[in-house]
Amino acid sequence: MSAMSYPVEGGCDCRHIRYRLTSAPMIVHCCHCRWCQRETGASFALNALYESDRVLLLGGEPTLVNTPSESGAGQQMARCPQCQVAVWSHYAGSGPVTRFVRVGTLDTPDLLAPDVHIFTGSKQPWVVLPSGPPAFDQYYARNDVWSPEALARWAALQPQIQAYRASRTSSS
Repeated sequence: MSAMSYPVEGGCDCRHIRYRLTSAPMIVHCCHCRWCQRETGASFALNALYESDRVLLLGGEPTLVNTPSESGAGQQMARCPQCQVAVWSHYAGSGPVTRFVRVGTLDTPDLLAPDVHIFTGSKQPWVVLPSGPPAFDQYYARNDVWSPEALARWAALQPQIQAYRASRTSSS
């Protein structure tokens, strides 16, 4: 997807929650872990990673639901309070600084194909991975997969992420 294609919009099924993505994501993960399978009721989750300030809320206010995760650190799922569709998640590592947007909630979800397949060691055996995007049994080293631009965007977020982590430690 070219930079000229932005912004793009998305939202939940009932259209109470509406959002706008102002740029391309840093990365699009296709996660095949059992936790994502359970949370989505599908064979994988397709999440586009964004800085939270690049995901503009246009309508409605999601409800944040704390859910467990395999890491034990949990995550917050942002769900529509009316139709309960999950529109993004905040994972414990970066919290509200980032949003992992559910690609299926975009008005045009075919615009964001996976950049990488992760946790393929637990993928459903009938899922056939395409050639092209790298695939990893577990996770991967960010520097080996992300583009230089995405790495620079991630580096720019580090002060906010460190402040978020420090606030969690001090409030425990």
